[in-house]
Amino acid sequence: MTSLKQQLQEQLAQKKTAGLYRQRKTSTGPQQAEIIIDGKKVINFCSNNYLGLANHPEINAAFKKGIDLYGSGSGSAHLINGHSAAHHALEEELAEFTGYPRCLLFSTGYMANLGVVQALVSRGDVVLEDRLNHASLLDAGLLSGARFSRYRHADSNAAEKSLKKYPQQKKLLLTDGVFSMDGDIAPLPELAKICQQQNSWLMVDDAHGFGVLGEKGRGCIEHFDLKMDEVPVLMGTLGKAFGTSGAFVVGDEDLVEYLIQSARSYIYTTATPPALAEATRASLRLVQTESWRREKLRDNINYFRQSMTDLGVELMASDTAIQPIVMGDSHKATQISRQLFDRGLHVSAIRPPTVPEGTARLRITLTAEHNQHHLQRLIDALSEVIL
Repeated sequence: MTSLKQQLQEQLAQKKTAGLYRQRKTSTGPQQAEIIIDGKKVINFCSNNYLGLANHPEINAAFKKGIDLYGSGSGSAHLINGHSAAHHALEEELAEFTGYPRCLLFSTGYMANLGVVQALVSRGDVVLEDRLNHASLLDAGLLSGARFSRYRHADSNAAEKSLKKYPQQKKLLLTDGVFSMDGDIAPLPELAKICQQQNSWLMVDDAHGFGVLGEKGRGCIEHFDLKMDEVPVLMGTLGKAFGTSGAFVVGDEDLVEYLIQSARSYIYTTATPPALAEATRASLRLVQTESWRREKLRDNINYFRQSMTDLGVELMASDTAIQPIVMGDSHKATQISRQLFDRGLHVSAIRPPTVPEGTARLRITLTAEHNQHHLQRLIDALSEVIL
């Protein structure tokens, strides 16, 4: 019988052979358009810092002031004594911003999804998910103990057929708002209508839409002009467009109060530092007042897509900051990522199991901090290594 160590070594070797071995790179300094990775200065095209707020001086100053006021840690869970005035103010401000009555902070988007889904459904209930949902939603559904089913990506008709199979059960449909590896947007108006007709709850993970989509940055709900009765459970993250860290869930009074009593990943987790909440409050103000960041991002997306189209490079159907180029083979995606890095461009190769077999890709993410020089450097390099 092989030892545990031998089994691990064999599995690691298999990942390397298949081109699926992952290695960390070490950055030096803050997140911005140009960063230092493994000692090399590169233009950063794989960050989710969509609005360029992760190193904003006002947010940094609010973080430092928060440390002076509250110290560096919260000391306990929210339900013990870790719920500070800063946390409470941020929850109220996020609720007002999204147009929902109540908000609840979580430490990460992953923890928010796990906590909400496991609180709302259990054995005997039904969870229905888009096939390309983020891993945290898929894990949340599987771990809930509910009957778990997936429908074809962004196919509202398939979702409706699946829901109709369970007329009597409690049902929860889960979907990304913006799909993190494809960049497309879920058909939320159709899904919302279907869920209302089939007596199902709809929960949207808007990690990659919040702060970016909509005139005011309210995300997918603003993009589609949806109301709370259409999307009763909405999750957003704060570590992407908002440039800080953490996550939140908004809903009506009963939902949030129920999550406070029942969401294990909220109850049994130390609260995030109050200083982080103060930093995010500053970020929220910037998201609301500096709409030029969303406009700049939109210009960058349009410029990149048009330039790639002119070169004859096939892009996925994405109008968001996520612009993947499918390579297919994992070895090829990794090789091109390395070639780009050698040219001073940091672009991640995304491989299975993060994406389906045969769809390994370059996941290019654009931000408001990129200028035309940055974009042209990327476009020229892609034309050299892909065409």
